Amino acid sequence: MPWEYTLYIPHDPRAVGVCRRAPRDILTTHHVPSLIEPAELLAPELLGNAIRHTGGPAALKVRQSGASFRIGAWDTDPAPPAAGPPPGDGEGGRGLHLVQAYADDWGWFRVNGTGGKYVWCELGAEQR
Repeated sequence: MPWEYTLYIPHDPRAVGVCRRAPRDILTTHHVPSLIEPAELLAPELLGNAIRHTGGPAALKVRQSGASFRIGAWDTDPAPPAAGPPPGDGEGGRGLHLVQAYADDWGWFRVNGTGGKYVWCELGAEQR
């Protein structure tokens, strides 16, 4: 049976930590332990970009439908996400590179009516 959770958060860097823990609770509740580690890695990367690069609120969405599990982050900036060059030794710039490396698929779209965008990634059934 499909399920979906949405966590709306203020524009506050501390919210990224909350969103790092949320997928563990959700996946534990739904008995999908094999996806906990990648979800804990990818959710804060997506949400961290939403907080770092915008000035408004954001949201984390976690859902399962059929064989796929999707994590997404909504923010108020309609500009496309920028992967940029591969990161060096610095702390920044790894987010979308990690998403591309660990997720089975990822993408983004503008959200009509909000002026924002939604960046998502999927983890497939083979990881279950």
